[in-house]
Amino acid sequence: MRTLRRLLYISVLMAMLLVAWFYLHVHSSITLPTLPYEFSVRAGSNLKQVAQQLEDDGVILNKWTFILLARYLDQESAIKAGDYLLNETVTQLALLNYLTSGDAKRNAVRFIEGWTFAQLRQVLNEHPLIKNLTADLDESEILRMIGATETAAEGIFFPDTYYFLKDSSDIEILQRAYRTMHKHLQSEWASRTQSLPLTTPYEALILASIVEKETGVETDRAEIAGVFINRLRQGMRLQTDPTVIYGLGEQFDGNLRKKDLLADQAYNTYTRHGLPPTPIAMPGLASIRAALNPAETDSLYFVAKGNGESHFSTNLADHNKAVNKYQKQQK
Repeated sequence: MRTLRRLLYISVLMAMLLVAWFYLHVHSSITLPTLPYEFSVRAGSNLKQVAQQLEDDGVILNKWTFILLARYLDQESAIKAGDYLLNETVTQLALLNYLTSGDAKRNAVRFIEGWTFAQLRQVLNEHPLIKNLTADLDESEILRMIGATETAAEGIFFPDTYYFLKDSSDIEILQRAYRTMHKHLQSEWASRTQSLPLTTPYEALILASIVEKETGVETDRAEIAGVFINRLRQGMRLQTDPTVIYGLGEQFDGNLRKKDLLADQAYNTYTRHGLPPTPIAMPGLASIRAALNPAETDSLYFVAKGNGESHFSTNLADHNKAVNKYQKQQK
C-alpha cells in the first residue's frame, strides 16, 4: 500500500511538474532568428507543417509543444494562411494567437475593368512582391501554363483584387484570375436571356468587353448591349470605335480619324460584320451580365453625351441629330 501511495505521489508530482513546465514554456518569450522576422504560411498548410517550419527556422525548440498547445486550445485547424511579420519577441501562446487571428499581412494586386492583357502584364511585371515567370514568354506559352483553352489571352482574366503571399508567381495569380472569369462566365451564361445571337460563352465575353469599353455608367450598360444585340440580329455592322482603336494598337495616338474607320482590319467593326475575333479588354461582371441579359429596346444607335451617359436612337436620322447636338457641346 505504501509503495502504491508513493508511486501515486510521484505520478502526481511529475504531472504537476510537467504542467508547470508546459505552462512556463508556452508563456516564456521565444528567441526569433532575426528581427524583424518574416515568414509565410502557405494555403493548405496544416498544424504539423507550420510547427515544423517554425522549428526549422529556430523559432521554437520543439514542434510538439506548439502542436499540443494548439490542440489543447482547440486551434488545430484555425491557423490562417498569409504573410506574417514579428517585430518583437513573443511567447508561443502569443504566436499561436497571431497565426489564428487572421491578422496576416495582405499583399494585393488589382486588375481594373477595361484593362487590356498588356496592361495586366505590366502591373504583374512591376509588382515587387510577385515572382515573375512570364516576362520572356509569349502569349501562347502563358496560356499553356495556366491551362487555358483559348488561343488569345485578351479578356479572359477577371478584373478584381487578388491577395497573395510574398513571392507568389505571376502564373499563380493569372491562373486564379482565369478560373474566376471562367466561373463567372459559365454561371452568367446559364442564366442568359434566351434567343440571343450569341452561340458560345466566348462570344458573350467578346460582346461584354465592348460594352465595358463603351460605358462606365451602370444604367447604360444593358441598353448599349441591347443596341449591339439588335444590330447582330439584323445583320448590321456593330460600328463601335473601341474595337477599331484596339485593332490599331500602338498606332493609335489618341485621335481616331475617318481613315482609321475606313481601313479594314480584323477589329474594324465599321468594315466587318459580326463580333471581332477576340475580346478587346477585361469586362467586369456588370458588363457580362448586360451582354447576356440586354435591355429590350428598339434602339440601333447611341452617342456619348459628354457627361458619361449615352443618348439612344431608333433610326439614323435621329441619331445624326443627336451626334450633331452632343458633338457640338463637346467642342
